[in-house]
Amino acid sequence: MIFMCICINCLYVDKCSTYYMIEMQHNKIHLNNKPFFIPNSPIVNVSIASSDLTVKIDWDIVYCLSFVESPGKWSDYYK
Repeated sequence: MIFMCICINCLYVDKCSTYYMIEMQHNKIHLNNKPFFIPNSPIVNVSIASSDLTVKIDWDIVYCLSFVESPGKWSDYYK
């Protein structure tokens, strides 16, 4: 089963402390260095794939009670 992070389409992506943690796990530049929003009941899916020499770990927020849809919100920071 393939999971995708719902944060990319959330109004709070640039303020969210949980998304900040996801950015850290992906070694990405933070949208906000001081996130102040603490989401309600986020669920993080961690996928682990391994081969003979490597292990890949992917972190995705797949559910959150604080989610407010704002399509493409994440991409606003990469234009």
